[in-house]
Amino acid sequence: MTAPRVPMTIEQPAPTAWPMVLAFGLTLIFAGLVTHVMVSAVGAILTMTASVGWWRQVFPELKVEHVPVREEGVTFPAARSTIARLAPGEEGHRVRIPVAVQPISAGIKGGIVGGAAMAIVALIYGAVMQRSLWYPVNLLAAVAIPRMAEASLDELRAFDLTALTIGIVAHGLISILAGLLYAVILPMLARRHMLWGGLVAPLLWTGGLWAVLGIVNPVLDARVDWTWFIVSQIVYGLAAGYVVWRTEPMATVQTWPLAARAGIEASGKSGSAEAEP
Repeated sequence: MTAPRVPMTIEQPAPTAWPMVLAFGLTLIFAGLVTHVMVSAVGAILTMTASVGWWRQVFPELKVEHVPVREEGVTFPAARSTIARLAPGEEGHRVRIPVAVQPISAGIKGGIVGGAAMAIVALIYGAVMQRSLWYPVNLLAAVAIPRMAEASLDELRAFDLTALTIGIVAHGLISILAGLLYAVILPMLARRHMLWGGLVAPLLWTGGLWAVLGIVNPVLDARVDWTWFIVSQIVYGLAAGYVVWRTEPMATVQTWPLAARAGIEASGKSGSAEAEP
């Protein structure tokens, strides 16, 4: 008597609804910013619960299911005697994209230069349009200081040490972070880096800020001169993009072995040692 034949199966990750729950929770968190704090609280609970649930789907063991496969009419090609495999880093292999990236220092330098150029435009606007160099700084600090958002025009034109400190720190941090994004994103674009970094990117984030600021802080939105704001963002993008673009790129290390990337051994040393007779 022969044993019953076990049907052929394919092992696949078990289905789970936790990614959908996580996405819904994140949506509620941001929706609560313009509705009610309880909406964000519910979103935070769902996000934490979904994160734990999704984690347990993968660790400590991956949850899988075995899907039966119909064998009728299934043909398998004959196995080849030899298989040619691409080694990471060979010409045309996708792990080489991008081949080279800008160093982190390029993003920091670009952010500083772009921030300085944008500050000059802002000061020109304050001196010409508002007759005060302190107006743009106080307006930037109004994002973190509620009293400045409700301040009168004379108060915004006056010197305020707290607003000056917060404005300089906020402007510097945002400029450097944006410069780091330039260093990461621009090498992925095939050409016309100055067009993407100097025009497209500033217009994209300015449009997003314009759409959100009118909902989050209408009082502050009414005080922003969007024409000058767009000009300052384009100046930042051109200056930061130019610095990042002119920096000598460095080859990616994704083709190195794990030990070399972790710093355990030097890249290329083991290969050269084995080649020696």
